[in-house]
Amino acid sequence: MWSICKKELQQFFSNLTGYIAIILFLLVNGLFLFVLKDSNIFDFGYATLDKFFELAPWILLFLVPALTMRTLSDEFKGGTFEILQTKPLTKWQIVLGKYVSILIVLLFVIVPTFIYIFTVKQLSVLGAVDSGGITGSYIGLFFLAAVFAAISLCCSGFTSNAVVAFLVSVFACLVLYFGFSALSKLSFFENGLDYYVEMLGIDFHYRSISRGVLDSRDVIYFFSIIFLFLLITVKNLHKK
Repeated sequence: MWSICKKELQQFFSNLTGYIAIILFLLVNGLFLFVLKDSNIFDFGYATLDKFFELAPWILLFLVPALTMRTLSDEFKGGTFEILQTKPLTKWQIVLGKYVSILIVLLFVIVPTFIYIFTVKQLSVLGAVDSGGITGSYIGLFFLAAVFAAISLCCSGFTSNAVVAFLVSVFACLVLYFGFSALSKLSFFENGLDYYVEMLGIDFHYRSISRGVLDSRDVIYFFSIIFLFLLITVKNLHKK
């Protein structure tokens, strides 16, 4: 598993892919936080990272599939998956090796944004920030990225075309992130049903953790979604 992980990380950082992902994530969020009119914290009236945690999921919704789209599809396209199968590795080890490498790359993407905490603290009149809320939001953001990675890896395993993998991944992530929340607003789901429909979506649990309270139900939800898509990926590889 770790040999797969190491190989994937070397591929990410031996070219510009990993570095571009980090710079792009920082640049886009930085523009919205500090530069663009009506969205920056100076126009907002007080120093807060709320805008960052509202925007980041939408950037990750495209960034994670872009980072993941070639993970398995290129193996099928180049015929290297057959070589991979000859090695003494189980399908779970192959999938987990690739998945863990994606999580490590995502850590490199998210961790540099910690500088925003220092910046907001300096801009705050009282020099204090809601550390509990920020910690919860970062935990939620990483869980969200981890779910997107599992979904995107799964989609990459169904095609040898990286572009198709990207488009399907974005659609799947969008539906699971926002779809249930939108569906719950339909008049059909009234009388309390809307709450349970909304609970099925990623957005509901991301917002829950972002309040600064780590609820076991949210953690179980994220781990369940991750496991489900990794399991589908493994089952799919067994058919190859």
